[in-house]
Amino acid sequence: MVTSALPSLTELLDALSVVQIPMRVRFRGVTVREAVLIRGPLGWGEFAPFPEYSDVESSRWLAAALEAGWAGWPDPVRDTVPVNATVPAVPAREVSGILARYDGCTTAKVKVAELGQSPRDEVDRVAAVREVMGPAARIRVDANGGWTVTEALAALGKLSEYGLEYAEQPCTTVEELRALRIGLAHNGIDVLVAADESIRRATDPMRVVRQEAADIIVVKVAPLGGVRSALAIAQECGLPTVVSSALDTSVGIRAGLALAAALPQLPFACGLSTVELMAGDVSDDSLVPTAGSIALRDLTVEQGLLDHWQAPPDRERWWRERVARCHAALAHQLLRQDERPGRPAGS
Repeated sequence: MVTSALPSLTELLDALSVVQIPMRVRFRGVTVREAVLIRGPLGWGEFAPFPEYSDVESSRWLAAALEAGWAGWPDPVRDTVPVNATVPAVPAREVSGILARYDGCTTAKVKVAELGQSPRDEVDRVAAVREVMGPAARIRVDANGGWTVTEALAALGKLSEYGLEYAEQPCTTVEELRALRIGLAHNGIDVLVAADESIRRATDPMRVVRQEAADIIVVKVAPLGGVRSALAIAQECGLPTVVSSALDTSVGIRAGLALAAALPQLPFACGLSTVELMAGDVSDDSLVPTAGSIALRDLTVEQGLLDHWQAPPDRERWWRERVARCHAALAHQLLRQDERPGRPAGS
């Protein structure tokens, strides 16, 4: 997280653009993605917390954007990052068309536990992915905490027949994830459990480790306050780490790539190819996979694309007001941090 010299609100408001980009397909209820792009002296940052997130939670997203534009990122240890294809909760007949957008990806993340859908829909979708990608591909499923432990055991028992790499946030709480891991082992279901929301939306991410509730952690730059903050959490947890994104433009993806490139080890493909889910981008050189990976490179944001996708005045006003509130929340957090006992002033 940015820890000193917080840019002024005026500086941010003068340097931002608000874009509104349609989704190619509905994704977690989102049909249009809105984002604030902020240009700093070191580059562009993205601020795009979902509307239902509180200002305090969203202030971490602002911290991540400011890190990108004003502080920069740690040095990379790799220059390419393998990524997975993402399959929304679409009918099985649409799977082939979605996967065709991802060049050379050998891993797919499939959304499950969608409201209004049946377990049969999930099985059909995963089966279609396996059929299209072949027996050597890796398939992971993401429930976004949508199952109870009982539901997760039943669903993963069926889906495991198609060979699952892991299940991402199958249940909501840390206690449920722990119970599920025990239940999977007792039932001979060979599926790893990955924690996502239990890391990025938790006040204490280490509970996942202490409770032995996951085999893998999923980290996202923006919700965790920036690349350095996410990197510190990953190192403290000590579990295999997957870097993912949150329906970002290429600006947000670039931050995710910076994190993935800085991790000492990267055993799994990362969920950083979500630009493919949107009908447009803010760069002519979109950060999308080639032969299953995205190369680390500088990003040029095109003013013409910012203008093309510019949000309507009412939405721009809404986002500017949100930036102002989150800037105040972030400033308050940093002030409290500086006032902690034993902390040198301004450190």
